[in-house]
Formats: sequence, structure tokens, C-alpha cells
Amino acid sequence: MTIDPWKVEEIKNYEKLLNEFGLEDFGKIVRKISNPHLLMQRGVVFGHVDFVKIASAIKSKKPFAMLTGLMPSGKFHLGHKMVADQIIYYQSLGAKVFLCVADVEAYNMRLASMDKLRKIAIEEYLTNYIALGLKKKNCDFYFQSSRSKDADKANAYYKLVGMAAKKTTMNQLKAIYGDMSPGKLMSVMHQVSDILHPELKEFGGKKPVVVPVGVDQAPHLRLTRDIAAAFNRSKEYDFILPSSTYHKFMKGLKGHKMSSSDPYSYVALTDTEKLAKEKILKHAFSGGRETLKEHRKKGGVPEVDVAYNMLYFMFESDDKKIKKVYDDYKSGKLLTGELKQILLEKLVKFLVTHKEKREKAKDKVHDFLE
Repeated sequence: MTIDPWKVEEIKNYEKLLNEFGLEDFGKIVRKISNPHLLMQRGVVFGHVDFVKIASAIKSKKPFAMLTGLMPSGKFHLGHKMVADQIIYYQSLGAKVFLCVADVEAYNMRLASMDKLRKIAIEEYLTNYIALGLKKKNCDFYFQSSRSKDADKANAYYKLVGMAAKKTTMNQLKAIYGDMSPGKLMSVMHQVSDILHPELKEFGGKKPVVVPVGVDQAPHLRLTRDIAAAFNRSKEYDFILPSSTYHKFMKGLKGHKMSSSDPYSYVALTDTEKLAKEKILKHAFSGGRETLKEHRKKGGVPEVDVAYNMLYFMFESDDKKIKKVYDDYKSGKLLTGELKQILLEKLVKFLVTHKEKREKAKDKVHDFLE
């Protein structure tokens, strides 16, 4: 199985990924967390590397950090909300949050202008993060292209970008990523620095860092741990190797992966009530049968049904209720149209409330950019 962090393909066998990429089953560690996030409880966060250090820090209330990046490319949709929910969850547990705008990577890989990337990052991502609950306290929101106004912090970050390149080889990079271009190489070295720099003294000093990402980012974390170990051996730095968690991808409306270029493959958090209803009713892939008679007889297939998956991932937190929806749909008692209505009631309510929160969030954006 090949994972390309710049070209996300549909993944059908997550169990296979655990073995092939050396990931540990998150289900075996979730019980060690006193208040796990819904995505953890439901197995959506399915894999991890070295999360035991983070679980220990949370339990003992010791300092730890969470870092993740955002690729400013198009509308902020429900797939992005999965990461945002985890960011806010870790912040609520006391984590120092490092939130990186991967504008250098986006510039090299997506060929967009820096000004446009910055605008998208602020208006789509940061504004929605704040509306979802992100707080300024203990949050370091930054751009790869301009790490900090503080010269010492900026120098420490970019020094690490440059030094990381010496701790790897082209053969190693090709083994992980396949063909390498100058743009990819620059992007990778920035990501290494993004993940490791929260441990530098300029950013609060040595502490465990967790990186919650989709499984497409596993190659970056694998390389970063190798480079951190190389720095430790040379005694140039003394890093705690970064931990990471991996979540499953939410299906796009059409039953495949979401695409920023196809607005009918996702529900954006800025979609109107009318547009959201249209997308769900007309475009959401169904696990129902072709005829009413067949559906009543054979039942639906909730595992492939987009409406069910959206409820399971984020819109129905009550385990008993989601089990009833599953059982009723599986038995044929619940019809596809009825399932979509259950989702729409919750989705529309969320979007209406979120719109109000977004308007208030706009006044707080400047606090994160200082």
C-alpha cells in the first residue's frame, strides 16, 4: 500500500495500514485516557505512534504540546472539522497548541500565490477554528513563511529547517516519498521543523508533542522521528521523539474522498441551510436498496452510507442513539430518506449556530495574528 501525502487516495483497509506502516492500534490505549474524544471512542482515531507519553502527560497534568498543520486550499468543510475538534480537545486538556499554516508547502505544491494562501488561511481556517472553540490562550498560530516576529524564535525555527536536511539522504527520501522535486524537499524540511521546534527552548523547552493527522501524513511523521533520533545521536539537539495519532477519512458526499475542486463532494461550514439540504438530499451517497420492497427485505448498508457516517463521526454523540440508527437502517426499518432527515435536523442546526459564532469570531482573528 502506497501513501502519498500530496495526493490523497481513498483508503479501504485501515487494518492493513496498522501493519504496513508500523502503527499501533489506538483501541488498545483509549481506555488509558480518562475523557477520550468521541473520535477516539468511536475508533475514527484508529492508530497511533508512541501516544503513551501523551496519555501519561495528560494523566499527570504535565506539560505537553499538540501540533498540526493546515493546507490553505479552498473551503473549510466537515472533513477539516475533524482535525479542528481534536485541536480544541487537546487545548482543553492543557496542551500548548501549535497551529501551522503550511503556506510554503502550499506554494510549492499547489502553485497559489502567498497572498491568496494567507487570505484563505485566515478567512476560512482560523475564523472557523475560533468559532468552533479555539482559544488564544496557549495557542501559537503561525505561517511557515514567517515563523515569528521575535528574531530569536524565527532564527531557531529556520536553523532547524536547514539543519534537518543534513540528517537525511535522497535515497531515504525517495524510499519514503517516491520521486522528489525541489519543492517537495523544501516542504518536507519545513514540516520536520514544524513538528520538532515546539521542544526548543525558544518555544517553551523539552516536552512531549502529539501530532493528530490523517493517515496520509504518516510518511512525514516517520521521517521526522528518524531525523530527531539522528539529532539526538549527534547531540546537536535532545528531542523527545514526536507522538502521533491517525484518523480515518470521512467519506465525501458522493461516497469517495472529498475534493476541494468539487463543492458537491463536501459540506462547507459556510454553506447555507438551503445548500446543505440540497447537497445531502441530492448528492449524499446512500447505503439503501434500489426499491422500497428490497430495502425492507434486505436492509440498508450503514457502513457505506454518507448520512450515517456523518452522524457517527460527529453529529450523534449518544452511543445508544447511534446504535439504534444503525440497527434500524440495517434491518430495513429505517429508510434512506428518513436517515437523511435525521442528519439534516442536526446538521442544519449546527450550521445556523456556527454562522452566528463565525461572525463573532471575526472580531477575535487579529488576536491570533499578533
